[in-house]
Amino acid sequence: MSNICHLFLERERETLSPYAFLTENTKGRDFPHTPCDNRTEFQRDRDRIIHSESFRCLMGKTQVFLAPNDAHYRTRLTHTLEVSQIARIICRALRLNEDLCEAIALGHDLGHTPFGHAGEEAMQKCYSSDFTHYKQSLRVVEKLERNGKGLNLTWEVRDGIVNHTGKCRASTLEGLIVKYADRIAYINHDIDDAFRAGILKQEDIPAEIRHTLGDRHSKRINTMVTSVIRYSTDKNEIGMDAEIQEATDNLRQFMFEAVYSNPIAKGEERKSKEILMRLFDYYVQKPEKMPPMYFKHTLEEPIERCVCDYISSMTDRYAIECYKELFIPEVWRG
Repeated sequence: MSNICHLFLERERETLSPYAFLTENTKGRDFPHTPCDNRTEFQRDRDRIIHSESFRCLMGKTQVFLAPNDAHYRTRLTHTLEVSQIARIICRALRLNEDLCEAIALGHDLGHTPFGHAGEEAMQKCYSSDFTHYKQSLRVVEKLERNGKGLNLTWEVRDGIVNHTGKCRASTLEGLIVKYADRIAYINHDIDDAFRAGILKQEDIPAEIRHTLGDRHSKRINTMVTSVIRYSTDKNEIGMDAEIQEATDNLRQFMFEAVYSNPIAKGEERKSKEILMRLFDYYVQKPEKMPPMYFKHTLEEPIERCVCDYISSMTDRYAIECYKELFIPEVWRG
């Protein structure tokens, strides 16, 4: 027991699938560090992410419904936890590296802007069309966290974070699992929140999709997760059975049409974009008004890049309060 980490590594070699990524094979970190006797490298990454400022800020960032007063709506933090839970279940069933999978899942949205994808679109308009939350998440862990030092995470965790969505493809099966878990989580919890908001009813979901995936939140998740496990067992790939994949894709398309573009759910997006764009213009003109860490970075990077970093780090409420303080006369604030 002199070195618990060695026991963990030995257990991986003895129990994990031949397709699992073993921690001992990591490409490592960008900067030298002293190994930990009690944790593997991916366990350390998980802990660094959980204790980061960016992770705590996720509790105040929109998932779909902007700055909701009802505490039961999902936030970016609760979404992250649901992704982690789903990813770990799949990973454990396939005997892959659960520590790597969990670290990727917990870090995948650290760079998300306030106001969800509306904030992302605002940064694309006023900063760069190449701005994405997944690239910003990588920037957060490599450069912005720990007062500009970054978290110094392993290569495999960073690879999974930046490749968790769209056409991107992670280099490990554990990273690919997070991509599936992310989609399974957001489709289903967004349906739940849409029910709560009164903009969707169970019977609105096409009957064929309900028949294939289930007519309850837990049933749909179980169907999707089971499909991933069944398809991916004893394979060097992650996927879904064709029928479940088609139904999942159809449900996602339905959500885009019925919820993600719904004026009730998205009616305030124009205002939220204007808030962020107005803040962006202000801080570009007066970068010294930003916190010292972000202003310090203007000495080595373009001001616009640093302002984008600052605004992306804000919670919904903080962005609103900044806007009030800068642009709303005090007598009108409420």
